[in-house]
Amino acid sequence: MKTQLKNHLQARVNQFVLNDRSVDDDVKTKLILCESRDANITKIVANGKVLAEKQIDDEIIIRYELHSQYFITHKDKQYIEEIMETRRAHFQNQQLLKDICEEKILNTNSYEVHSDDEERVAFHYDRQAAVAYAEKWWNDYNPKFKKFDVDCTNYVSQCLFAGGAPMRGYPSRTRGWWMQNNNWSFSWTVANALTQYLSTSKTGLRAKQVSNPKELKLGDVICYDFQGDGRFDHTTIVTDHDADGMPLVNAHTDNSRHRYWSYEDSTAYTPNIAYKFFTIIED
Repeated sequence: MKTQLKNHLQARVNQFVLNDRSVDDDVKTKLILCESRDANITKIVANGKVLAEKQIDDEIIIRYELHSQYFITHKDKQYIEEIMETRRAHFQNQQLLKDICEEKILNTNSYEVHSDDEERVAFHYDRQAAVAYAEKWWNDYNPKFKKFDVDCTNYVSQCLFAGGAPMRGYPSRTRGWWMQNNNWSFSWTVANALTQYLSTSKTGLRAKQVSNPKELKLGDVICYDFQGDGRFDHTTIVTDHDADGMPLVNAHTDNSRHRYWSYEDSTAYTPNIAYKFFTIIED
């Protein structure tokens, strides 16, 4: 079955090379998103690692990890976007039936985070250090921190901490922003709670909401409400910009590097999506 999976991945690559949108919705969406901003995918590298295999009657299901690298040219800039996905490929009689991305459970818990009237804690935000951390751990997990199945906000919090943002609020899980002694605040790990924290914090890690993603700098944060229901599900950190100055982001859960900020090519995307753009306030 590894041969079948290899042939299937090569077919996906060929779809991009030929700009073939007739078969795979993932291919179609990615190509349309690139075209909409005058970007071209010049090369694709796709590697699959088999995680599990099972047979049900005459159907064989391969669960695999897909590492996709998109070599993108955008005007006068070239960069590589990388995405890790867990997928399931269904084969019958040597033919592919379907290949779907596993749905992740979005971190939509709505915890209330309290704002504290504490004395101002000043800090210098080292944006380069935050980005360096984001680049180092985009597809790995720092053993000094707990890993979560839905890890996006935990990862972004670690990046912010690497940039010098001070923890505060321990040991109350509903106050401040912290992880220590094998415990953590909701704002450290839950997307909706971090969104609330960044919106209200008046000391330590603070942020200003801006209306245009183009205003975001390296090390800034984007929060995503995929359903548009007011509960934020996902968090990313800005690690680069395209030729138009629009953010490219890193993220965990579906580990991604230099992904275009809008996430229109995500399986979680809906037309109701809402964003919050936060630029970190520097003292």
